[in-house]
Amino acid sequence: MQQESDRLFAADIDPDLRKRFAFLSGGRAENGSPIIVFPEFPAFGELQEEEFHNVLTYLTSVPSLTASGVGFILVIDRRQDRWTAVKGTLLRIAGSFPVHLQLVLVLRPSTLFQRTLSDIFFKFNRDEFKMKVPVVMLSSVTELHAYIDRTQLPQELGGTQDYCHDTWISHRTAIEAFALMVKTTAQTLQSFGTELAETELPNDAQATSNLLATHTEKKGQMKEDLCVALGQGGRLLESINEPLQREPDYKMNQDELENLATVQRLLGQLDETETAFDDFWERHQTKLEQCLQLRHFEYYFREVRAQLDVVSERVEAFSEVGISPAHAEHILRELTSQEEKACDVLDWALSLAAEGDGLIESAHYAEDSILPKCSELRAVCDEVTSFLKTKKVLLLRAMELHHCLEKASRWCEEGIYLLASQPVDRCQSQDGAEAALQELEKYLDTAAQHQITDLKAIWRDYDSILNPELREQVEKVFQKQVSMQEMFEKRRVSLKKLAAKQTRPVQPVAPRPEAIIKFPMSPPGEYHILRHMSHWSSLSDSTFPSLSLCRHGSLSEEEENLAVLRRHVMNELLETERAYVEELLCVLQGYAAEMDNPAMAHLLPSALLNRKDVLFGNMPEIYQFHKRTFLRELETYTDVPELVGRCFLERMGDLQIYEKYCQNKPRSESLWRQCSDCAFFQECQRKLEHKLGLDSYLLKPVQRITKYQLILKELLKYSKGCEGSEDLQEALSSILGILKAVNDSMHLIAITGYEGSLTELGRLLMQGSFSVWTEHKKGHAKVKDLARFKPMQRHLFLHEKALLFCKRREENGEGYEKAPSYSFKHSLNMSAVGITESAKGDNKKFEIWCNSREEVFIVQAATPEIKTSWLNEIRKVLTGQLKACREKESTWLVLLFFTCLFLPLSPFRNCQKSVKKGEEKKTDGVNSDPNSPSSPKHKGWNKASFSMDVPEVQDGYSSAEDPMNSDPEDEGGRKLAVGDRFTVVADYEKEKGGPQDLSVKSGDMVQLIKEGDDGQWFVRNLGSNKDGWVAAANLLTLITESKSSQSLCSSGTLSLSCGLW
Repeated sequence: MQQESDRLFAADIDPDLRKRFAFLSGGRAENGSPIIVFPEFPAFGELQEEEFHNVLTYLTSVPSLTASGVGFILVIDRRQDRWTAVKGTLLRIAGSFPVHLQLVLVLRPSTLFQRTLSDIFFKFNRDEFKMKVPVVMLSSVTELHAYIDRTQLPQELGGTQDYCHDTWISHRTAIEAFALMVKTTAQTLQSFGTELAETELPNDAQATSNLLATHTEKKGQMKEDLCVALGQGGRLLESINEPLQREPDYKMNQDELENLATVQRLLGQLDETETAFDDFWERHQTKLEQCLQLRHFEYYFREVRAQLDVVSERVEAFSEVGISPAHAEHILRELTSQEEKACDVLDWALSLAAEGDGLIESAHYAEDSILPKCSELRAVCDEVTSFLKTKKVLLLRAMELHHCLEKASRWCEEGIYLLASQPVDRCQSQDGAEAALQELEKYLDTAAQHQITDLKAIWRDYDSILNPELREQVEKVFQKQVSMQEMFEKRRVSLKKLAAKQTRPVQPVAPRPEAIIKFPMSPPGEYHILRHMSHWSSLSDSTFPSLSLCRHGSLSEEEENLAVLRRHVMNELLETERAYVEELLCVLQGYAAEMDNPAMAHLLPSALLNRKDVLFGNMPEIYQFHKRTFLRELETYTDVPELVGRCFLERMGDLQIYEKYCQNKPRSESLWRQCSDCAFFQECQRKLEHKLGLDSYLLKPVQRITKYQLILKELLKYSKGCEGSEDLQEALSSILGILKAVNDSMHLIAITGYEGSLTELGRLLMQGSFSVWTEHKKGHAKVKDLARFKPMQRHLFLHEKALLFCKRREENGEGYEKAPSYSFKHSLNMSAVGITESAKGDNKKFEIWCNSREEVFIVQAATPEIKTSWLNEIRKVLTGQLKACREKESTWLVLLFFTCLFLPLSPFRNCQKSVKKGEEKKTDGVNSDPNSPSSPKHKGWNKASFSMDVPEVQDGYSSAEDPMNSDPEDEGGRKLAVGDRFTVVADYEKEKGGPQDLSVKSGDMVQLIKEGDDGQWFVRNLGSNKDGWVAAANLLTLITESKSSQSLCSSGTLSLSCGLW
């Protein structure tokens, strides 16, 4: 047999085999030698050496090793040929036969002549053949049968074998192809198994799942290949057994039996390979599935561990004490709510630990990794559960102590109320004094039920919850008890003296009216108490000598009563704030979250799909701010309500989120009206057991931001002269500013027809309705629009960069749909606007003009105060633009411009002095002095920085207008006046001038003392209070005390209406 790598296959030499110049008939000699038959083949001599050698090599490789080892017997049939053919065949066989030969049988030519020649030449040429085996010349097949049994020979040699050469080739080709398939399949399975064994397990579930899917897919392909191979082997087996199917008595020759054995052996190998592969795959699949289970377990472990950490942090963040009973109760409610949420996480963690136990019980390969994680989950769950239980116990103890403190504090407050409510006139009589004394003693009898009697017992019993703050609170209440008892004792002593027999009548003295403290917005009971308190405090020792209450004591009582009222307002603020937060949470969970609930999806109308943000606006943002930040910070001011203004000021920027909510409210209300009757809202309301619909709760944020200013007003009323009263006033102003901004923004979003972006116009400063006349100057003549005397009604919106004129239009509808809209008509760029502060002698009119008064708008406000506020705000805009312009341009350019433009005119000596006509000459300006009442300074975030009650006084702005921008009717000069104020344009150092020169810097404010020669003025620097000479050209007019009809404008260029004097 040849080596495997050199082995020939039937398919490789199929054309040569089909020539049939030699074949294996399947016969065997008695000793088992395979028989190769060389049948008659006239063209034998024409065969190529390679094809002859390949066929012999292949035929000798077919029999088994055992049969081949015995040696081959060759039967050469040359009966129809000549001696030369016999000789050529023998020579070829002798030179090319690849394996051991046992015998060569030659059927020599049958003709007499050729047979004779064969005998002669064979005897003489025997050595020429060089064969080591005997070569027997046979004359007939009968002689051949003496050497080989007829059953082992094909029919053409007188045998009985039914040999078909094409069938033999087909079988050999199929068997070899099947063997190759079996070999390839086995190698593929082995490679796949090696790949699986060497594959590293992934570290995440997704990669493991992908790997399992990939390997499963490859395994399926392997199984398909095995099935194909088994099917092919089965069909081949059937083909080999086909003769037996046709003739049960058919006996297979040895080659057929060997083919059958070969196919059966290959099929057996396939079965064994498949079984081994299935076993290996089952182990590998189990390992991958366990890896996937482990990765899922690890992933969920990380998730639940993170959730447990969050729960622990949240639980740890809860105070065990609280600052009041309500606060402690609120914390307990939140802790209980958190405990309910934590139960889900704890159940998840314990379920995961149980799942890990199940993996370990199923002989998971990663037991060493799973077991510690299960133990950790159970330990953390126990820790969280214990922590929650401990927190609840401590909170309950804290609530118990807080209730005790609250009861004692309330007893003290009611005692103070009792002292303050005892009328003076009743105590002037002996019976009245005795009744008051009995009232006091009766109240003191209840002390044991309410007072803290043993401070050491408090320290001992509540040691686990006493932090410094709570300890201080206990001490404060205890000290309050002591102070209150001292006050009671003083009052008792006084009443006992009064109850004694009076030696002379006592004339009651009514208090002075100014001594009565009035609180217009106080409840009637509180006002009554404070009125009586003022009675007691107004009595002097000389008027009521037997009353031993000094004024200092009465003042302390008054302060205590005010503190009680402040605490009442603060309690109201906190309680309503907590209720507000809970209502917001109820809406977000009961309505907003339900819109994403699949179980409620069938009830949700199509109009509400993906419109949750429209319906609820930024309510989630408002809720998070109040719950996490504002409520907690307000609670820190429980004991110092007079300082709560600081909390509002610190969070004033955050409170502006209400502006966004209010701007969305019209859209929200419109959507609500569309869907208010739908089953979804009705079902949500039923679950929440609300008596009111969702629209009532959507209004809560609007009501809440309005409520703050009322509460701040109340606190401010009871905090006059207290430490935080200024902060309360500033907080109130800022809240009002937010309300104004909200109101302005609601108007702003109603503007229609404006083609630009309103946000590019800057912040909205003012808005309001006015009567407006317009004038246009063509050449030197003024023309009124349409020659109409009736004014246009316009709604003006003053922005930082533009002034919009709109027409108000009332809408028909309900709620926000009934709100007016504004049609845009005209706009003025504030960089080109000027104002004249009096017009036509009417103290409610002023002018807004641009382009050198080519276009003038005469604006009439409803009241002089509204006019004043608008002028102040416009003046601020124009002044700000002037400053921005001056900062933008270099100092020397400004100086050069104004020097060239104004100095040759000598405005103080050479300007024309034309007198204004009509009422304009008599009209006063508007006070813009920053120290005057008309421009109060407010701290914090305040858009309402103007006063609505300021009378018209002389304006502080000078307006010697640029001739290029002046109206001819209004042109006129102005005299320089002592006291006029100016701002310095450029820096000037004293060393560069004379000894009396004044050093100034750009932006300094100076006041004129006297005018000198050569353009020098003697001024006082209002910043340094130093006097000296400066150049008039270096000064820009700012404020003047003179009286005139004023104008002010601003421009993007240097052609400013403010004069340089």
